[in-house]
Amino acid sequence: MESFMNEKTNQAASPNALNRAKLYQLVLFPMNNGATNVYYILTMNFIAYYANGVLGLLLAFATTMVTVMRVFDAITDPIIGALMDRTSTKWGKFRPFMVIGNAIMIISSLLLYFGTRVIGDDMMWLRYVAFILFYALYVIGYTFQTSVTRSGQTCLTNDPKQRPLFTIFNTVASLIGMGLVQFLAPLVTGGNYSTETFFNIMIPLAMIVSAAMTVLAIIGIAGKDRPEYFGIGGDSGKEKVKVKEYVAILKANKELQRLMVAGAGCKLAFSIATNMTVLAMLYGSMMGDYGGLYLPMMIVGYVFSVPFFLLTVRTSQKKGQKASLVFYVRLALIMYVGVLALLIMWKQGVPGVNLSLSHINIYTVLFVLCFGIGYGAYYATADMPIPMVADCSDYETFRSGRYIPGIMGTLFSLVDKLVSSLGSTVVGLAVTAIGLANLPDGTTPYADGMHVVVIILFCVVPMIAWIATLIAMKGYKLTGARMKEIQAINAVRKDAISKGIPLEEAMTKWQTIDQVPEEFKQS
Repeated sequence: MESFMNEKTNQAASPNALNRAKLYQLVLFPMNNGATNVYYILTMNFIAYYANGVLGLLLAFATTMVTVMRVFDAITDPIIGALMDRTSTKWGKFRPFMVIGNAIMIISSLLLYFGTRVIGDDMMWLRYVAFILFYALYVIGYTFQTSVTRSGQTCLTNDPKQRPLFTIFNTVASLIGMGLVQFLAPLVTGGNYSTETFFNIMIPLAMIVSAAMTVLAIIGIAGKDRPEYFGIGGDSGKEKVKVKEYVAILKANKELQRLMVAGAGCKLAFSIATNMTVLAMLYGSMMGDYGGLYLPMMIVGYVFSVPFFLLTVRTSQKKGQKASLVFYVRLALIMYVGVLALLIMWKQGVPGVNLSLSHINIYTVLFVLCFGIGYGAYYATADMPIPMVADCSDYETFRSGRYIPGIMGTLFSLVDKLVSSLGSTVVGLAVTAIGLANLPDGTTPYADGMHVVVIILFCVVPMIAWIATLIAMKGYKLTGARMKEIQAINAVRKDAISKGIPLEEAMTKWQTIDQVPEEFKQS
């Protein structure tokens, strides 16, 4: 990694050179994901508390709407992706979507979290309608901005040694966004998330943080959001692909299919295992010390994650992103077998089989180790499929000659969001199944059935998702070596097109690595 830092990082001037990003670009552009994740974590974890606790809407409605809107989000993705691929302005292809998306989220959040409260109790039907409409508006804004994260990285860099770095900088950005919310949430109102005070503080804070991160992300991509970095030339960058063609593209690009399964598995595991309701039941209701466990255990997870961030990047640079993802997901799966066993052993009120940081015991030591290593491994891989989408997009350019990062990114997002949307609904249904009328928070006492629910949601579901990820990756062919070949072939085609050779002729003439001149091959 040190040698990479010392390289001249922007060598895209000549057609046969890799398109490398400068360090500040690699650091700042992922802030776009952090900007959207601020809203994501608030919506996924807390909007049901707001709907049920502040507005008085039915719990089943509140939790189900999270899934419904996530599905709506997935449906709007292909439309936004097609629009993005057709976009070519003086201000670039991606930056307009970032600005418009963030502006819409600010407006919709004001309406959703503050405007709905103005509606009186005697017009409850209008609260339901307003909640749905403002929530839908928020989703549109979120889709506008979040689509750029996956598609914009294709023009940022195509260097196989740089792309893995996107994961670590993306994680840092997510920590700034999501981490800020997760750390502050239990401190604002003592773990009670159903009060107006909680949202009066958190929503304005989210707006400010998200807007600031959006500005930084725009600075990061500004130098690359130009036609010369779009595809291999010709008509690349202004592709007019109809939505109905998505099925054909997905059917032909089998690597994207496999990545969709892997990405959805990682996201589902992350969204359920880190759900605030699940953690409230685990640390508060079961272990009896939410205030003393939630933040410390979160810190434990982050501390263990740091070395894994570095390890995953190093593994990705040496062996490719597929090898890195498979290795660390497998490690997470193994460690969570230990977490599962420890949770099965738990007995209410028995000190020897309870998690406690104030009275350290063997159970606590084993839990911290298994959870810490497992969390570190899977947290470091949770966003790894994002830069792998760029590989699939470059593969699509190699396969068909088209530069359609918007479509590729939103096709991935569609399945990713559909699957992860199940998170809040699964949690809500599980809570309802054990007879609770309200979502548990840090003050909720233990109730019969919580033990089984926590075991399933905190361990079993993520483990099943990781198994699905490993199965999907088994047939994934975009290894580190294969991506070097694809980038070399794309480079020689781009050079030829820049000299006047038609796209179709370039696509036919250069198809395998042995046809590529040495100066285009990567070392």
